[in-house]
Amino acid sequence: MLKDYLKLHFIVLLWGFTAILGKLLTVPPVELVFWRTALATTGLAGLLVARRIGWRLSGLEALKLLGVGALVAAHWITFFLAARLSSVSVCLAGMATLALWTSLLEPLLLWRRVRPYEVGLGLLAMLGLYLISQAELSQLTGLLVAVLSAGLSALFSVLNSQLVKRHAPVQLTLYEMAGACLSITLFFPVYSRYFTQGQGLHLALHGYDWLWLLLLAGACTVYAFSTSVELMKRISAFVVNLTINLEPVYGIVLAQALFVLRVPGFGQEKMSGGFYVGTLIILASVLVHPVLDQWNQRRARRREATEVLV
Repeated sequence: MLKDYLKLHFIVLLWGFTAILGKLLTVPPVELVFWRTALATTGLAGLLVARRIGWRLSGLEALKLLGVGALVAAHWITFFLAARLSSVSVCLAGMATLALWTSLLEPLLLWRRVRPYEVGLGLLAMLGLYLISQAELSQLTGLLVAVLSAGLSALFSVLNSQLVKRHAPVQLTLYEMAGACLSITLFFPVYSRYFTQGQGLHLALHGYDWLWLLLLAGACTVYAFSTSVELMKRISAFVVNLTINLEPVYGIVLAQALFVLRVPGFGQEKMSGGFYVGTLIILASVLVHPVLDQWNQRRARRREATEVLV
């Protein structure tokens, strides 16, 4: 079990490292996500064949997964854009609002009741965001883009919570990565004409780009995903979700370490006191959420058991 827990934390550390890799890569965010999804699709297809998992789906189900893949592409593009517009730390602080977005979207999309404690934690997260925005006004645009990215992530996560009940996780992710890659490919003509200031696409990789990209697609996407699915067979969903919530913590610590080591490109990572106070408030709301959720589920089960006895 100790080996499994260490492996889980290593995976979360890899996910926290993605914003740093996005900062190190020289290609723009749209082209970056194209390369990431293309390589991830190839790797997942190989994984599907190796595990002898079928890949055929009905036309409607395939379209649903490809559509969610387009949302994944939009999330990753805005995520890497936020890291370029601000610092890695500010980007990850904005991404920590994922739990807030999920608490807002789940009642709307899944028709479940609003939970009062989620409203309270959401207000707490908004207070943290306000403190960060006031402390880092020069990076406000990047923070807002990161918050938008967290909203897109919450949206496809809620949709996936239903789709994963009907499809094998590797199969689902393969179609979504293919959908993300296809949607970016279809977007390229519009993007090249209106969003590149006449410079066209920048798909060429330079210097260490291939290394960072292989780490991003191979280690942070294919390996991290396949291993996390395997670990969920032995570790409870509560522990997994609680650990995943540490992703912004690991990412911010890594970014601060790179600042201390004076790695080029990470000079923005020195933050004011207000940033750390706001980030701690958001992280507190994020880490408390699964604990309260677990408590709420246990209380509901006890109430149902009491009603059966009566």
